[in-house]
Amino acid sequence: MKIKKLGHCCFVAEPKEGVRIMTDPGAFSTLQSEEKSISAVLITHEHSDHLHVESLKRVLDNNPNALVITNAAVGELLKEAGIDYKIVEDGESLEVRGSVIRGFGNLHAEIYEDMSRVQNTGYMVDDLCYPGDAFENPNCKVDILALPVAGPWMRMKDAFLYAKLLKPRISFPVHDAFIQDWATFMWKWPGMVLPKFGVEFKKLEIGKEENL
Repeated sequence: MKIKKLGHCCFVAEPKEGVRIMTDPGAFSTLQSEEKSISAVLITHEHSDHLHVESLKRVLDNNPNALVITNAAVGELLKEAGIDYKIVEDGESLEVRGSVIRGFGNLHAEIYEDMSRVQNTGYMVDDLCYPGDAFENPNCKVDILALPVAGPWMRMKDAFLYAKLLKPRISFPVHDAFIQDWATFMWKWPGMVLPKFGVEFKKLEIGKEENL
């Protein structure tokens, strides 16, 4: 599968030739505004680092046939902005040009009590897992894992345990805009720990399409 990391939680996955699925065009990334030939856009939840409405509008201007896929909570915000969408939530699925998008999970990981604990839907794109801001088990085979590595709702240990649970062949970091200045220091830890579980960890270069 081809993956093009655009920043933070925004990347484009190409599970099949000509099928390009974008995730979470949020406020912490800008390259999404330049992407073309996008088949669908997945939005896991409403926080601004995952959903930036003006960025999404620019994506759709460049890709007028792209399908927006999300949950009911995000859908209400998109409705206010005049953006069409399809709901795919926990246990539901939708086929996009031969690739299966399946939703799992329903709640953002806890920061503190109910603070910012919005609806969060993780998505499987064929055998790629992107959980959004949670560590829910999709209960299926995972080959590639978009692994959250930093944020107010998690510890690095949580990322390690999630990868250990899902046992993907390979993982790459997302939710990482917070630690870019510490990259040299931070990336050594998943690079040391995850191979012990049989999971390759690959730091992707922003804006470069890579085969995983």
